[in-house]
Amino acid sequence: MGSVDRRDFLKTTVRTAAAAAAAGASSGPAHGVTGANERIRVGCVGLRSRGWDHVRGFMKLKGKGVDVPVLCDIDRQILGRCARKLTEIRGSKPDTHVDVRKLLEDSSIDAIAIATPNHWHALATVWACQAGKDVYVEKPVSWCIREGRKMVEAARKYKRIVQVGQQRRSDPAIRKVAEQIRAGIIGDVYMARSLLFKRRRSIGVKPTTAPPKHIDFDLWLGPARKVPYHANLVHYNWHWFWEFGNGDIGNSGIHRLDLVRMTLGRTLPIKVSSMGGRFGYEDQGETPNTQTAIWTYEDGTMIVSDVRGLPTNSEPGIGSNIYYGSQGYMAGEQPSIDPDGKAYGGLPASQVKQRPVPGTGTEDHFYNFIEAMRSRRVEDLNCDILEGHLSAVLFHMANISYRLGKTLTFDPKTETFVDEGAKEANQFLTRDYREPFVVPEQV
Repeated sequence: MGSVDRRDFLKTTVRTAAAAAAAGASSGPAHGVTGANERIRVGCVGLRSRGWDHVRGFMKLKGKGVDVPVLCDIDRQILGRCARKLTEIRGSKPDTHVDVRKLLEDSSIDAIAIATPNHWHALATVWACQAGKDVYVEKPVSWCIREGRKMVEAARKYKRIVQVGQQRRSDPAIRKVAEQIRAGIIGDVYMARSLLFKRRRSIGVKPTTAPPKHIDFDLWLGPARKVPYHANLVHYNWHWFWEFGNGDIGNSGIHRLDLVRMTLGRTLPIKVSSMGGRFGYEDQGETPNTQTAIWTYEDGTMIVSDVRGLPTNSEPGIGSNIYYGSQGYMAGEQPSIDPDGKAYGGLPASQVKQRPVPGTGTEDHFYNFIEAMRSRRVEDLNCDILEGHLSAVLFHMANISYRLGKTLTFDPKTETFVDEGAKEANQFLTRDYREPFVVPEQV
């Protein structure tokens, strides 16, 4: 369980949440940072791969008053290695924790950045909001639909700034193209295709063993069922197991789906149908490597997603999105310019140029988060938790349809399934949590 006593942590969390609620959750970050020159201290949770990108992204903003003084990971080897690298960058050694609950007790930390497996995203975010921290949480925001809604409720209740790591929303060219499509540059959009063609090879079959001593596997499991350890779970291939991940449609595919929803200016559809399979090899993975999903909105507009993990053909906008309108189409996340200086659909190249957000690359999204922390304005975020939740609902709907083998009808207002198949489908909206790692009904 880690070094923190369970009851002590829960008492601390309740006291912190009560104090935040009584104070209106404050008008600034946990440590009271409000000015542009005040220092913002970020703790990073989950450090392998994308998590280390978080560390580097925030440290690139140290000239703007940002620091990463604490790291957290259930793998002590990764934790130690990243702490040594961060020491070289900062010039001083960061604090380290195995248990995120210990980090959340630190009142000097203003925000946490979460790059854990999907099944931990919601609980870590809710706990952080209750502890008075702002949150940067990786995509997808949730393991199931209910979790995403609870994250939104926690952010609003405790007046926290919660940014989702769907960083393509901070790309000014992509935002400009979205604006033009919504303005009718290709006419009335009747369909959008989300394409994810990403080669995924067999993960084989790993035997059940005792967890390595440097990994706190019980903490890694957290809210999920207690299952035996095998090497295909920690650290990456958990994506392909239903208990922890959501397949590639919820892994890389969420970026494409999020941009489609943003570009079309849509919230949630009323119907979904999905089919596919795990083809080409036999291994331990459970999620499909080939999956097609179709979402239909009330006015008949469709979103079609193709996820292909095996060799496939090329087509316009491969690995990206294609928008179809009554007067043309747009392929790619950025417009494809022909020799006449026109994009598909007739968008002039000059219209997609825009001054970039300060910083370069994906850290622009981190900068946007920091600026919103200072302004305390949710509307300043490029991807607020509500947007991340709504986009995640799409792939959750698709995965439920795939697993049941049924076309399903959805009520966007209640975020539940209705009509035929509803009872069976609604069982997938949440999970049975493992104490004490419970996403509460009342956040």
